Amino acid sequence: MKSTGETGVRRSRVTTSEAPKFRRFAAEERAAMLVQAGLDCLAEGGITAFTVDNICRRAAASRGLIAHHFGGKEQLLAAVYEAAYQPMLDKISPAAGALGLGPLIDRMFDAEARDLPTLRVWLALWGEIAVNPALKAAHRRNYGHYRAVVEGAVKAHCAPRGLNLDAGVLAASVIALIDGLWLEQCIDPDGFDSTLARAACLGMLEPILGPLEA
Repeated sequence: MKSTGETGVRRSRVTTSEAPKFRRFAAEERAAMLVQAGLDCLAEGGITAFTVDNICRRAAASRGLIAHHFGGKEQLLAAVYEAAYQPMLDKISPAAGALGLGPLIDRMFDAEARDLPTLRVWLALWGEIAVNPALKAAHRRNYGHYRAVVEGAVKAHCAPRGLNLDAGVLAASVIALIDGLWLEQCIDPDGFDSTLARAACLGMLEPILGPLEA
């Protein structure tokens, strides 16, 4: 899940490689470094690489700092999930300007944002949601925001065209379609790129909704 595009995993300004061991960091900086180290572990080795030792080594931090800042490794994983999700929410947020459904889909399949490390982060996190209560709670909260934005874009598209469709159901379907295409990119990034994923998404939606503006 180098710096990715706007919807990809956001990198901290303070990287683990820049952290001299003798420097004192503010609490917020140290917490951000631990989150970034967790993202890096997931990107490089999946959930099995998300260990206290690996994270602390990358962040040049003592083991006790994870408990101090987050309460434990599972809570840190939830914070990592938030850090992976937030750039995507920022990109499609109404505060960034109202998006039509077509442009929203374009942003979700931005080739720069969906680079291989970012996809690996998402693949690792998705696999943990069902078994990690803290991660499940973070997912429900963020998914609720995401679905609300997509539902708003669906309503804005359907209303002027006289399409009498359940916007909530359609929004859930759009998200499931996007997630499934992302998953295929995670599994086979060389054989299934963002251009093909976007075309597949539009190919499913446009027979129902009509052309989705670029």
